[in-house]
Amino acid sequence: MYFDAHSDLLYDVTRRRLTGEEHVLEKYHLDRLRRGGVEGLVLAFWYGEGQGQTFWKDIPGADSGNARLDIMLDCARAELDQCTQIRTVRTVREAEEARAAGKLYAFLGIEGMAAFGSDIGGIDRCYEAGVRLGMLTWNGENALATGAGGDSQKRLTPAGRAAVRRMRELHMLADVSHLNDGGFWDVIDLAGGPVIASHSNCRALCDVRRNLTDEQLRAVRDTGGVVGLNVYHGFVHAEAEKQTAEMLARHAAHMADVMGVEHVGCGFDFCEFMGPPDNNGAAGLEDASQIGNLFCWLEKLGMSPKERELIARENFLRVFRQVLG
Repeated sequence: MYFDAHSDLLYDVTRRRLTGEEHVLEKYHLDRLRRGGVEGLVLAFWYGEGQGQTFWKDIPGADSGNARLDIMLDCARAELDQCTQIRTVRTVREAEEARAAGKLYAFLGIEGMAAFGSDIGGIDRCYEAGVRLGMLTWNGENALATGAGGDSQKRLTPAGRAAVRRMRELHMLADVSHLNDGGFWDVIDLAGGPVIASHSNCRALCDVRRNLTDEQLRAVRDTGGVVGLNVYHGFVHAEAEKQTAEMLARHAAHMADVMGVEHVGCGFDFCEFMGPPDNNGAAGLEDASQIGNLFCWLEKLGMSPKERELIARENFLRVFRQVLG
């Protein structure tokens, strides 16, 4: 069974519910999750920071990040209230109880805090709504931090540094996926405990800013954190013919060599519901039903059953147990 530390399914939930649909997870996604062996996941609030989420333009009152986040929160609450097969959780103990009851469990995360401006009180509001993982930014720049698409050397703003400290006080996990290099090092210095990169691969094998250097991988390891493997084809290899499940397994092997296998996990970021070709997963990992293909390759690369289990679920749950309480 697998734990996926990054899922954008709430994007699809919001898009469809705003057109009047209900039971979106049950209609379109649960079957693939079940077939893929997913026992739990992190559902991220990805509400747009200028990256072209075009459905928002037709929604009255959705002209600001704060308004869009509120709409997503409302849609998520309504959807998860309807979906009896998924239980929202805030601790690993609650996740274990859900699993024992035959339910999928879902932690909540926020993918970018542009909606808050420099007011870090937004972090408390999200925490009260059940959010337990936080990314300061998506790929762009906001009042807290600069993303991977911006100036790589910019550091966290004073408000961004205060945001990391507030997350630490709340026992909310700091997630450095999407941060630029300068902001990454600030979070490492400030977090005071495990830091995760929920969905980032190795820059040594695919040289894009969204992936992590070996030095960054070791820094995450030294906090006690975990890096999650991302299926997105553009983060797996520069050459299209090598954007495969096998190559993603090689990212896992490289991470294990650099950090130790105890710091490798899964953060798949499946986006097939956003439409190909831009959101394609690597070949053999096009959607959640195919997760087993990655683990077949890990076995072929010589990873033991115990090592595969650590990557599949145990490493992230260990960190969640430590930080969330």
